[in-house]
Amino acid sequence: MVGVSLDKDAKAWKEAIVKDKLTWNHVSNLKFWDEPIAKQYKVESIPATFILDASGNVVAKDLRGEELRAKIIELLAK
Repeated sequence: MVGVSLDKDAKAWKEAIVKDKLTWNHVSNLKFWDEPIAKQYKVESIPATFILDASGNVVAKDLRGEELRAKIIELLAK
């Protein structure tokens, strides 16, 4: 799992990661909505979720809660 942040302030972004106990990898160019990864995946609102396969193809997006959990379990079982 990778978190892509649309933050502008590095200090606030890093403090939020610690405060919220987010244990996965995080990246950001600190460019807010001009974040290249957000543009590449056409993110229009946050939070946004994307599940990618080993080739980088999007296999599911914008899932939440139990629907997200079920999809991850399904894909890991393959």
